[in-house]
Amino acid sequence: MRIRSRSLFIIYFLGLLLIALFLLDIRLGSISITFSDMMGHLLGRSELSDQQLVILTKFRLPRVATALMAGAALPVCGLQMQTLFRNPLAGPYVLGISSGASFGAAVVVLGAGATGIVATWSLAIAAWLGAGTVMLLLLFVSYRIKDVMTILILGIMFSSGLAAIISIMQYFSQASALKSFVIWSMGSLGNVTGAQLTIMVWAILPLLLITLAYSKVLNGLMLGEEYAQTMGIRIQRTRLIIFATTSILAGTITAFCGPIGFIGIAVPHMARFLLNRSDHRVLMPASMLTGMVVMVFSDIVSRLPGTERILPINAVTSLIGIPVVIWLVIMNRKAQSL
Repeated sequence: MRIRSRSLFIIYFLGLLLIALFLLDIRLGSISITFSDMMGHLLGRSELSDQQLVILTKFRLPRVATALMAGAALPVCGLQMQTLFRNPLAGPYVLGISSGASFGAAVVVLGAGATGIVATWSLAIAAWLGAGTVMLLLLFVSYRIKDVMTILILGIMFSSGLAAIISIMQYFSQASALKSFVIWSMGSLGNVTGAQLTIMVWAILPLLLITLAYSKVLNGLMLGEEYAQTMGIRIQRTRLIIFATTSILAGTITAFCGPIGFIGIAVPHMARFLLNRSDHRVLMPASMLTGMVVMVFSDIVSRLPGTERILPINAVTSLIGIPVVIWLVIMNRKAQSL
């Protein structure tokens, strides 16, 4: 009972913190838009200026919505991979899934040169296919090799190989396409268009609901596949669903926001540390909530309040996630030495 009340308190606190960061992120900028201004506009008591309305609806709200989508999706990918491979260092970035999505996006940005709505859909589809291909390779390897560390190393090799191919594509690409890809690879939450945000919402929200429904199944996988089979869990179907949802979630975020590092691997461990629980029925929504808090906070930091400059979001998330991964490695080594 005490554990349950502590978990509820932490989840409520994270929810309140997310609301506070959301309002702060909306307000920050050269043009001030307060919460009272927004509420007055919605209730008809006052009107926002045309400039304020454009900034709010075209820039700030889509940017925060993108941060919320990325913050919810990437930790789910990491949590599923860590549970499936039973490796705390597994995640879409480490296993090469994000690199596969980056390769698909590179084909569109550097090679195809599509524009408009064609580019929007082709970017998403190419990223899904790239991420899915890497996931299928990992699935094939996992059938033949049971050592999770070997699978992790192979995922890193896949990532390095795809990075090498992308480098070759950059070398032979035109200057304008190369500039666009380099900017994309730094990561950004502010370049997502309305059409892209619509695709993100329709691709991510249903899959997040599916992953929540599979929380109990993940609890069974945590004890090993043989034990999970005795519980009636269909391992092959579960693997396929986990790989498909991870590929689409990671691919969608990578396609439109660029490769965002360390959120997928670090945030699930943050949620475990805060809740001190391994029950995925609690850990899954807590990871989503923690990820949204971290992403909105990262967005605020990346905008360097008080200045006119904006940092790449990937740099900020890496600075937050790297200490968590280092702490995790140190704690694992301590546990092995005991």
